Order: sequence, then C-alpha cells, then structure tokens
Amino acid sequence: MEITTEMVKELRQVTGAGVLEAKKTLEASAGDFDKAVQILREKGADRAAKRADRDANEGIIEVYSHPGNRVGVLLELNCETDFVARNEQFTDLAHNLVLQIAAMSPKYISIENVSDEDMETELSVLRAQAQAEGKPENIVEKIVIGRMNKYYEEVCLLEQPYIRDESFKIKDLISEAVRTTGENIQVRRFERYELGEAL
Repeated sequence: MEITTEMVKELRQVTGAGVLEAKKTLEASAGDFDKAVQILREKGADRAAKRADRDANEGIIEVYSHPGNRVGVLLELNCETDFVARNEQFTDLAHNLVLQIAAMSPKYISIENVSDEDMETELSVLRAQAQAEGKPENIVEKIVIGRMNKYYEEVCLLEQPYIRDESFKIKDLISEAVRTTGENIQVRRFERYELGEAL
C-alpha cells in the first residue's frame, strides 16, 4: 500500500510523531492506521520506562479553579529542562491533568502510592462481597483481582481513563508526552479541593 502525505499528516496529528517516524511506522504496519498508532504508543511507553530514572526537577505548578469556584486543583508536573517546561505540549498536558483531577477526584498518583491500609481495607471488602455473592472459593481471588483493577482506575490518577478519550489512560498520555519531548515527565504531587468537603 502506498503511504501518502495525508496519512503521515493524520498520524502525526494523532500521535505527535515526527514525519520520518510516522512514515516508517505506517510502512511497517502496511498502512494500517490503528496498528501504527498502537506501535507508536508502545514506543512511547518504552521510552518513558527508559527515562524514568532521570532527574526531573524542572516543570510547572498548574492551578485550576472550576467555574463557580467550587472545585480547585494544584498540580506539580515535572520534567528535566526549563525548555520543555515552557513547551506548549507540556503546558497543555499539565492543564489536561488538572481537568482530569477536578473531574475524576483521584486520591493517589499511582498504584505504588496506595496506602497499605486502604489496599487491605478494599481487598477485604471485595473478598467479602465475592463470598456473599456465593462465588466458589477457587474463583474469589480472580474476582477480587479484577475488582481491584477497577478500584485502581477510580483512585489512581495514572490508571484512570482520560476524560477526553477513554481509549487512553493518563499514563499513556504522559508516555506520549515523554516520547515527543524526549524527557522524563512525572506527576510529582497534586491536591484537589472541593467547597464544603469534610476535613
């Protein structure tokens, strides 16, 4: 199949890949657009993993106040250089993350940040629910694991489906930014405030 400039342009718009990388990926996938997007997403995850141990001490503090001033979010998003911190893609990522936090109320950044106490509580509740449903003991643990994954999607920012495109998780969005900027990008911390919430 012939790879046209329109195909390359469309793939670049969706993934942020460079011209040559987009063209080579389309050639490798025999023009299959969805397969090319998947290949580039996987490359982004690989690059993110390779860069994860590099220092990310630059970045920005993004502030968001929902219309009506009832919900506010503070986010520290880090990268390696001030050049990337001022980059439009990086600032857009920070803005999209505060919108995600405002809308979805995550409690933790990642699975690794979930407290042992919360994890044990959730595991025992899910185990009790599965047993109360009369599930055989040999499949209770499988059910619990599946439901824990759903729990992580609710409480961990990086595991949440992106509110603007649920085919992406937030960790995929960050991996994509790592791939295109070439730098380690990390959510360092966030706080979400809602008027009238219990202290």
